[in-house]
Amino acid sequence: AQASIHLRRTRLISDRVYELLRIKNFNDHPVEFEVALTFGADFADMFEVRGTLRRRRGTRLAPKANDESITLAYLGLDGVLRKTVITFQERPTRCEGGRAVFRVRLAPHERHVIKFSIEARLPDATPSGDSDFNVKLGQVRRDYERWFAESSDIFTDNEQFTEVLRRAERDLRMLLTRTKYGRLIVAGLPWFAAPMGRDAVLAALETLMLDVRPAVETLQALTKLQGTSDNVFREEEPGKILHEIRQGELAALRAIPHTPYYGSVDVTPLYLLLVCETVMWTGDLDFFELLRTPLEKALAWIDHYGDRDGDGFVEYQRRSRAGLVNQGWRDASNAVMHADGTPAEGPIALAEVQGYVYYAKRRLAALFGALGDVEIAERLQAEASELKRRFNERFWMEDEQYVAMALDGQKRQVKTIASSAGHCLWARIVDDEFVPAVAQRLLGPDMFSGWGVRTISKVSPAYNPMSYYNGSVWPLDNAIIARGLKKLGYAQEANRIATGLFEAALTQDYYRLPELFCGFTKQAVSKPVDFPMACSPDAGSAGAMLMILQEILGIYANAEENILYVHSPVLPRWLSEVDVSNLHVGHSTL
Repeated sequence: AQASIHLRRTRLISDRVYELLRIKNFNDHPVEFEVALTFGADFADMFEVRGTLRRRRGTRLAPKANDESITLAYLGLDGVLRKTVITFQERPTRCEGGRAVFRVRLAPHERHVIKFSIEARLPDATPSGDSDFNVKLGQVRRDYERWFAESSDIFTDNEQFTEVLRRAERDLRMLLTRTKYGRLIVAGLPWFAAPMGRDAVLAALETLMLDVRPAVETLQALTKLQGTSDNVFREEEPGKILHEIRQGELAALRAIPHTPYYGSVDVTPLYLLLVCETVMWTGDLDFFELLRTPLEKALAWIDHYGDRDGDGFVEYQRRSRAGLVNQGWRDASNAVMHADGTPAEGPIALAEVQGYVYYAKRRLAALFGALGDVEIAERLQAEASELKRRFNERFWMEDEQYVAMALDGQKRQVKTIASSAGHCLWARIVDDEFVPAVAQRLLGPDMFSGWGVRTISKVSPAYNPMSYYNGSVWPLDNAIIARGLKKLGYAQEANRIATGLFEAALTQDYYRLPELFCGFTKQAVSKPVDFPMACSPDAGSAGAMLMILQEILGIYANAEENILYVHSPVLPRWLSEVDVSNLHVGHSTL
């Protein structure tokens, strides 16, 4: 009779990879066989995995084995010996090279378990603690239980929506990572499990109603990495907040500038915004004072390095040959295109970045005013007002009745119809008279796919629904747009976006929204078409529904005054009741 042997493989990823192999004999007779596990590692840098080609590599060393472990090693061109150590809980029958063999004897219906762990080690690293699967699983479960217990509890009368929120909360905890700079939410898996300024700040902004601690920790970590010098290769400048940091072989060899790299034009004003929002939720003015010097440096970067030509707008232009061509949140090389499909040449002033700067200065003015720093408050408010005036003068496209995507190096409008106008609504930099036209266009058939707002219009020559930025749908982008719409009184429009994203989430494995999906019209497809390279889980997408829910409910905090506002809540048709408890505002819990 054919043998019926069942193998169940369970994996836990924490400080190392823990693997559990459960082998069960479903036969009515005993069996004896060998289980062979073969291990190998290419020690590829993440940038190699993503497509970077290398002329030379280091040396992969022969595997070493003993009774309890296998060690794979690689001596990089940077002189660093990197190891992957596989440790077995029980001794293999034999172990040689990269292969471990276990002789298994099972009585009828008997089960056997093989446990091992896989750990990446650098020369100065110490082993990361207990290698037992069950011990580590218990630690991780307790850690998640604490996370849930200390976060806000959100329940609704729509069980599927509640589960979408639960999945988002679990994913955010999964991405909350301890680094040598502090804890912050990394951008996404598998490509961006690293400190990235924009993603960490936006995820923290999205989730303040859930838990303010990631925001505080993100600010602490990013402040440690704030730019201190003018470094062309890394595009670092004093006061600038980083884009991304990597610690692999290519970074050590300076083959890439991510040591850290500062090529993001929007992270610095977003950092300032996160400071303001965090203080509103915590009421911690001492924390604000602690960050005063970094704040002043960030403001100085905006006014000087961010505006090198002195025209009042913050621009970017690549300075490092190894850096990004485009340095807003759309950072692909073809992400900023004129209406005729030709690429915009820098320096480029993105519409949303001007909005972030305006919003940050206006919010900071209020905080400095509350602290009695009247002179700084008045200056920031005056600068914000002047920026808004100039923005509406230069970015408004009368023929399109819409906000230009950007100004190029010749100060010409980049007339592509883009979702970034929705970010400008959130920042409230768009004049009131222009808002209705922008809101209408964002939800028009060329922009709204049914699942969400596309990054650019279907009528643009650059439109490609299967591209990364030129026609796809990003949940994070849509969360910011929905928040802007609701804030300005367009509740039904915001709820259409909420509905699209919720329905998209229901089509995904685990109800998990990916980083992005393709921009095909909902009527043409039964579910959003996957973008194969999208991160999932993704921090911005995990936080998207939480940000939208906060805005739908109209929840705003003013911890200094010990007030929680609930302003004009308008629920979508599929939601009748929302219960929020264990909500922390300053020292109070609701």
